[in-house]
Amino acid sequence: MEKAQIIEKIKTALEEVLNNEQSVEIQENTTLFFDLHLDSTSVIELLMVLEDLVEGLSFNPETLEPDHFQTVGTLADYVMNNTAVGSHE
Repeated sequence: MEKAQIIEKIKTALEEVLNNEQSVEIQENTTLFFDLHLDSTSVIELLMVLEDLVEGLSFNPETLEPDHFQTVGTLADYVMNNTAVGSHE
């Protein structure tokens, strides 16, 4: 899966988590905490929704770092570099 496809899945997941109640257009450089006002609970929900949306995607909590959640793009990079979805398709 390419980064652009992963970003689209992240956008879809964010829209579900945020209940479409955000006024910021979600881009690759959109910050998850500052622009979208996510908190730790919504990040967990985001990861669960992403796992449901992307077949074969599974997050390893031991490899997740705060830096992975800076922007939509950094989360997409994590998915590409640390999951079978990103590295084998």
